[in-house]
Amino acid sequence: MRRDRRGPEGRARLAAAILVAYARVRRLLLRGDLRRTVAALRERRAAAAAPLERREAVRLTRAVVRVLRLLPTDSRCLVRSLVVLAVLAERGGEVELVIGVMPGEAFAAHAWVELDGAPLLEAGVAGD
Repeated sequence: MRRDRRGPEGRARLAAAILVAYARVRRLLLRGDLRRTVAALRERRAAAAAPLERREAVRLTRAVVRVLRLLPTDSRCLVRSLVVLAVLAERGGEVELVIGVMPGEAFAAHAWVELDGAPLLEAGVAGD
């Protein structure tokens, strides 16, 4: 069992880690270069003894969503996905950021994170 999963103290540590990741994502995005932002977030990849299991990745992703929903800040799909990428990378997760764009008169896009080619959260809607 992972350390941040035990009791209220573990949940508080995880929430703090998510908030730190959020602040880092926002700071990196101010530079305006998404590729560099993603690269910087991946730099903190942990040298894990074993790959992050899907169940643990989904649990951490759901925790990110829960914490970001409480904030009166930007938690749209791109920011949320970048925070998920940061949190999972710090725990050794090999995840991919995916950005889809719908062609048409009105711009619509959606971002999400995948592990082994499968999304970690339910499918969202464009413009989320």
